Amino acid sequence: MPIDSLHIGKVILAGAGPGDPELLTLKTLRYLQQADVVIVDRLVSPEILSEYTRRDALVIPVGKQCHHDASTPQSVINQLLVEHALEGRLVVRLKGGDVSIFSNVLDELETLTSHGIPYELVPGVTAALGAAAYAGIPLTARGYSTAVRFLTGYQPETGDDAWWQELAHTADTLVFYMSSAPLDGLVRRLLQKGIAEDRWIAVVEQATTPMQRVSSWPVHLYLEAAAGTRYASPTLIIIGRVAALHSSFQWLANGRGGELYFPPIEHAKKTVVC
Repeated sequence: MPIDSLHIGKVILAGAGPGDPELLTLKTLRYLQQADVVIVDRLVSPEILSEYTRRDALVIPVGKQCHHDASTPQSVINQLLVEHALEGRLVVRLKGGDVSIFSNVLDELETLTSHGIPYELVPGVTAALGAAAYAGIPLTARGYSTAVRFLTGYQPETGDDAWWQELAHTADTLVFYMSSAPLDGLVRRLLQKGIAEDRWIAVVEQATTPMQRVSSWPVHLYLEAAAGTRYASPTLIIIGRVAALHSSFQWLANGRGGELYFPPIEHAKKTVVC
């Protein structure tokens, strides 16, 4: 049966920011207040869902978490977007951080365009920017770094020697997403390739939330001081000369340890707000 384009809804692909609900953009807030359906990642503040969505909105958790079989497959997320949009609903696909940094937005864009569904992208504060600001670390600073790179090191065995050599010797600030589990191996690769002794590493757990904790060391001392440490999810890694500035410009005290701001995937998937 042909689809009536006049009755197709719209999908808003929006970033919710890294945790603090007050970092939500006004545009995303406006769309959340209008949305019929909110399809939401795990790393979105529960307060955003409880305070900023319509009471009659259908909120569908589609969280993903490393090493958890309960994570929602991308194919299911794509199907939900199409199903609700073709029923004429305004759908907000709410992602943690920014909508286009280390997300599967390309899969979702391809799905929407292939079905003729209108969409809009609304940027959010990505985790690197939120974590750095709340840790008192300028990602670029005169005399320290003139560039920043967003990377993922969840598979430190990938990348050839030339790539690791270049990372070890660059003056750029390196920000690693989804890299806390393999952090020991990542640091070893950089040490093997001769990273300078004036480079520091800052580990930011649960950035911009009441549970945020920041730890920092010279890179050459990290393995001696913290090898084998398990960090709370999500964790962001900042490596470079600027990471040493945390101790000088920390403005937010470390939060409560041992607690998780974002519910683990098993619990989150059971939570549907109607």
